[in-house]
Amino acid sequence: MPSTAPTKKIAGLHGAIDSFFQITPRGSTVAREIRGGLVTFFTMAYIVVLNPLIIGTQADSTGVFLGGGKTPNLAMVAATTALVAGVMTLLMGIVANFPLALATGLGLNAFVTFGIAKLPGMTWPDAMGLVVLEGLIITVLVLTGFRKAVFHAVPPALKTAISVGIGLFITIIGLVDSGIVRKPAAGPVPVELGVGGFLAGWPTLVFVVGLLSIIVMLVKKVKGAILIGIVGTTVLAILLEAMVGIGGQTNPAGKLVNPTGWGLNIPRFPSTMVDIPDFGLLGQFSLLGSISKIGAVSVVLLVFTLLLADFFDTMGTMVAIGAEAGLLDKEGTPPNAQKILIVDSLAAAAGGAGSVSSNTAYIESASGVGEGARTGLASVVTGLLFLLATFLAPLVSVVPYEAATPALVVVGFLMMQQVRGIEWEDLEIAIPAFLTIVLMPFTYSITAGIGAGFVVFVLLKIALGKASAVHPLMWGISGVFVLYFALDPIRTTLGVG
Repeated sequence: MPSTAPTKKIAGLHGAIDSFFQITPRGSTVAREIRGGLVTFFTMAYIVVLNPLIIGTQADSTGVFLGGGKTPNLAMVAATTALVAGVMTLLMGIVANFPLALATGLGLNAFVTFGIAKLPGMTWPDAMGLVVLEGLIITVLVLTGFRKAVFHAVPPALKTAISVGIGLFITIIGLVDSGIVRKPAAGPVPVELGVGGFLAGWPTLVFVVGLLSIIVMLVKKVKGAILIGIVGTTVLAILLEAMVGIGGQTNPAGKLVNPTGWGLNIPRFPSTMVDIPDFGLLGQFSLLGSISKIGAVSVVLLVFTLLLADFFDTMGTMVAIGAEAGLLDKEGTPPNAQKILIVDSLAAAAGGAGSVSSNTAYIESASGVGEGARTGLASVVTGLLFLLATFLAPLVSVVPYEAATPALVVVGFLMMQQVRGIEWEDLEIAIPAFLTIVLMPFTYSITAGIGAGFVVFVLLKIALGKASAVHPLMWGISGVFVLYFALDPIRTTLGVG
């Protein structure tokens, strides 16, 4: 007679998992949770490819890339991106028991790259040190309850405008990196379409095909549309390079020799697809090194900017996911809200410590919830898949700009959708929101957009006799931004270099 011991063990394990994650009480099953975790991973796995192409391809102000070299090491960035996302998503599932995945935040990584690492004197370790500092501050704010004060200090329309502005900033980065928008060789206009006002070259075709395919898949609600688009257009790029021999835009000395060539990697089949991951980026940060480089005032503003974007995105995301899953209480709060916020705050610091930028909650988790996920088991599945993805990092070095940048444009659109939350008829909030949105892409500075919006908001309240309606924290923040904008005139007046 066959033994029933293995069956009992499986049933016992199933029961323990069900009990730990409260799967049955939340109206789900183990199968649904696993399926939901898989869907969430494939919906947001694009970040393992996209993050290296944003932060890994840019040198800091000293000309050094992430990892300390003079050339990009995209495989290292990809491996660490997947590692931090995997560990923090596992923690979210086990500690907070919530179907929410975390990874490097888009928008935040662009800000760290273009708004911090490229400031005069700043290095990548300095920039990542500010991310760690921001994460630690958020953790303290969550533990002390001060987050509520910060949350209520900034008007909702300005919070929305920050997200929309970052979306447009990401979009222009995508269009410029792809070569769709370029600086003209001569003429009165600052930018133009393609080369000489025309779309030219096979790489441009790859971008257009990638963008249109992702758009079509999004409209048809295809799961993992962005990842599929990146992979599909990369394959197309590899085939075109093999048949036509397009080559790169620059020669080994970095001089432009082929305007219609590939903008980053020349797409070729990799010599290896699976490799032992290199986690050399872990711990490559300088917590307070930036103070001697850019000054305490600039450090405060930059940390505050990171904190602002990270802080509010998380709160909105966890509420949205909780609503989708039907897990909110009467006050609109998800279960284990404090634990969710603590894990997310630690993820911000972990992203900086791993030199892959702040990690935050992903709204793409809604795709897994749509497949039935209701508990942290789904996050455990997603986290394990991210850890497995660390072995596939070599594939990232194959992806050219033209195959990856359509994703930036689409993400920009998704962030732009929030603009409907601004009351455009109310000029005293609409004008600051507008300045916040437009100055980010047009000045290539997220800080400039936020600062202008805050200062003008307070100024209009004073002009309208509503100064008492401005939260004390907004007064302080706006005052610091005034100092930030006036730093150069102040230095000139005082004769300081």
